[in-house]
Amino acid sequence: MPNIILTYWQEFLKYIRSTDFSKAMVLTFAIGSPVAIFIWLGDFEIGVVLAMGALLSSPSDIPGSFRHRNIGVILAALLAGLVSIIMGYASAYLWLVLPLLGILMFGIAYLAVYGFRASLVAFAGLFAIVLSFANISTEILPWERGLLIVGGGLWYLVLSNIWNYLNPKHHTEQLLAECLELTAQYLKTRAHLLTETAEREKLQKELFLLQSDLNEKHESLRNILINARRASGNSNYARKRLLIFIELVDILELAMANPVDYKKMDEVLQEDRELLDRFKKLIKKIASQLDEISVVIEKKKKSSTKEIRQYLKAIEENFKDVRVLISSENNEKAFLLQNLFDYLEKQGQKINTIVRVLHNLDTREPVLLKNKEVSQFITPQDYDPKMLIENFNFGSPIFKHSLRLAIVILVGFSIGLYFSFENAYWIILTIVVIMRPNYGLTKDRSKQRIIGTLIGAVIALGIVFITKNQVVYGILGLFSLTLAFSLLQRNYRTAAVFITLSIVFIYSLLKPDVFNVIQFRVIDTVLGAGLAALGNLVLWPAWESQHIKNVIKESIGANKKYLKEIDGFYHDKGTLPTSYKLSRKKAFLEMGNLSASFQRMTQEPKYKQKELGQLYKIVGLNQTFLSALASLGTFIQNHKTTAASKNFEVFVSHICTNLENAVKGLEDAETLKGFDSSRTEKAASALLKTYKELLVERENQLKEDPQKDEKDVQLRLQEAQLVSSQVQWLLEISENLQKIIAKTKFS
Repeated sequence: MPNIILTYWQEFLKYIRSTDFSKAMVLTFAIGSPVAIFIWLGDFEIGVVLAMGALLSSPSDIPGSFRHRNIGVILAALLAGLVSIIMGYASAYLWLVLPLLGILMFGIAYLAVYGFRASLVAFAGLFAIVLSFANISTEILPWERGLLIVGGGLWYLVLSNIWNYLNPKHHTEQLLAECLELTAQYLKTRAHLLTETAEREKLQKELFLLQSDLNEKHESLRNILINARRASGNSNYARKRLLIFIELVDILELAMANPVDYKKMDEVLQEDRELLDRFKKLIKKIASQLDEISVVIEKKKKSSTKEIRQYLKAIEENFKDVRVLISSENNEKAFLLQNLFDYLEKQGQKINTIVRVLHNLDTREPVLLKNKEVSQFITPQDYDPKMLIENFNFGSPIFKHSLRLAIVILVGFSIGLYFSFENAYWIILTIVVIMRPNYGLTKDRSKQRIIGTLIGAVIALGIVFITKNQVVYGILGLFSLTLAFSLLQRNYRTAAVFITLSIVFIYSLLKPDVFNVIQFRVIDTVLGAGLAALGNLVLWPAWESQHIKNVIKESIGANKKYLKEIDGFYHDKGTLPTSYKLSRKKAFLEMGNLSASFQRMTQEPKYKQKELGQLYKIVGLNQTFLSALASLGTFIQNHKTTAASKNFEVFVSHICTNLENAVKGLEDAETLKGFDSSRTEKAASALLKTYKELLVERENQLKEDPQKDEKDVQLRLQEAQLVSSQVQWLLEISENLQKIIAKTKFS
C-alpha cells in the first residue's frame, strides 16, 4: 500500500511539473486577471470578453519556433475577433444566421488542410462562432467585442512569452524525458517478447502503439532541437540535447534490430530458457536506467555515472560463461547468444554516452549538416493557396470533415432553436470540440465526454447541496478550469469532468438556479456528442479500410528504399550518408503510420473491420521486415565487414522484386514480376559454403591453439552467419507479405 501511495504521489508531482500544467496556469491567469481587474473597475463585461480572447487563442500555442508560435497565436486572435464581429452583426437576422453559420463552419474548418497548427488556428475561429451565441455582453458593440477578443489573445501571448522567457527549456526537457520513458517502455516490452511466448501477439500490438507514439515524439523533438540549434548556434545546451536525441534514435533502432526471428530463437534456445531470463532481466535493467535518466532531466538532478559503470561491469562479469561458450562452440546457438550479448553491450554503451553528455564528459560535436541537408529531416508545411483548390473534393478527408461538421452544426443549432433549449450553443460547442475526421476517435471522445460530464454533474450537485457560498463556487470554478486545461491532452475523460465543474460553478456566479444549469449542461452535452458520432457514421464516413491500402503501400516502399540504402552502404562503407539516415527515418515513420491506421480501424464498427486478421498479419510482417532491416543495417554500421558478395546482391534483388509485387498486389495488378528462384537457391548455397569454410578454419585454429583468439576469423564468421541468415529471413518475409496481400480483399 505505501508503494502505491508513493507511486501516485510521484505521478502527481510529475503532473505539477509538466508543461501542460504550467501552460494551464498561464491561461488561467490570462483569463482570471482581466475579469478581476474589470470587476474592480466596475466593467465586468469587458473583462469577460478579454478573457474569452485569451481562451480562444491559447489552443494554437503549441511547441515550435518562436516565430511560428507567435504567428499562430496572433492569427488565432485575429480570426476569432473577425468571426465575432461578423456573427455579432448577423445575429439580428435569423434568416442570415443559419446559412452564414454553415458557410463559416465549413470555410474555417477547411483551413486544416495546412496542417496541425493551422487546424488549431481554425479551432479558435470555430470556437468564436459558438461563443458568439452566448450573449455574454449586452452593452458592447460587435466591433468592440471583436477588438477586445484580439486584445485578450495578445494579452495571453504576452504572458506566454514571459513564461517561456523565464523557462525556455521547460518543454524540451519534458519532451525529452517523455521520449526516454517511452523508449524504456519499448525496451521492456521487447524484453518480455524473449520469454513470454503465449503473450507475443498482445505484446506486438503494444509495440505498434509505442512505436507510433515514439515516432510522434521523435518528430517533435527533431523539429525543436534542429530549430534550437539554428537559433542558438553552438550552445552547450543545444549540443547536449541533440546528442542525447541521436543516442535515443540509435537505441530504438538497436531495440528493433534484436532479436528478429522469435520462432527460430525458440527452437535454437529451447534448452536455455534460464539464460534468456537473464537477458530479459538485464534488458529491463537497461530500461530502468533510461527511466532514471528521464527523472534526472525532468527534475534537473545529477545522475550517478558510478552506478552506470558498475552496471556495465556487472554485465561483463555475468556473461563470462557465455563468452566461453561462444569461443568454444561454432554453431547457431553461439552466434545467437553473441548477438544478444552484443546488443546488451551496445545499449549499455548508449546509456553510458547519454550520462557522459549530461555530465559534460562527452565533448564531441554532433555531425553538423548543411542547412539544405538539415531541412530534409524536418517535415515542412506547404502553405500554397493551391492546396485549397486541390483538396476541394470528396477525395480529401479534410473536405469531407469540414462539410460534415457544417451540416451537423446546423442540425444541432436547429434542434436547440426548435426546442428553445437554454444555452443551446452548448450543443454546437460539444460538436466542435468532439468531432474529428475519423469515426473511431470521434466515438471515443463522445463516450469520454458524456461519462466525464455525468461524473462532473454528480460532483457539482453534491457540492451545491453542501454549500451555497458564491466565493467557494468562484474558487472551485477557477481551480477546475486550470485542471481541465492541463488534462485535455493527458486524460480527456477527467478533463471533461473538470470542464463541467468549471462551467457549472462559473454559471452559478451569474445565475442563481444552479440545478437548471447542471440539467441543461448534461442534456446539451449528450445531444451534441450523439450528433457528432452519428454524423461521422452516416455523412461520408472515412473508414480506415478505404485508406489503409495506401498506408501499406507507403510502408513497403519506405522499407524497400531503406534496404537499398543498406545495400549501398554495405558496398561503399565510409561515413554514413544523409540519404541512409533519411530512408531510415522514413521507414520508421511509415511503420508508425501503418500501426496507427490499424489501431484506428480496430475502433470502428465490426462490420467495417474488413479483413482485420489479414491486415494484422500484414502489419506484423512489415514490422518484422523493418526489424530485420534494422538488424542488418546496425551490424554493417558497427562492425568491420568484408566486401558485399554477388550472392548478397542476388538476395537483395529478389527481395526487392517481392516487395514490388506486393505493391502491385495492392493495386490489383495482373502482371507481376518473375524471378529465377534457382539463382537465389544457388546464392544461398554459396553463402552457406562460405560460412562452412570459415567454420572449418575456426575449428582448425582451436585445435592448433585453444587459447588463441583469432578475432578476424571470428568476425568474418559472425558476418557470414548474420548476413546470410538475415537476407534469407528478409526473403521469407517478403514472400509471405506478397502472398498475404494477394489473398486480402481490400475495399
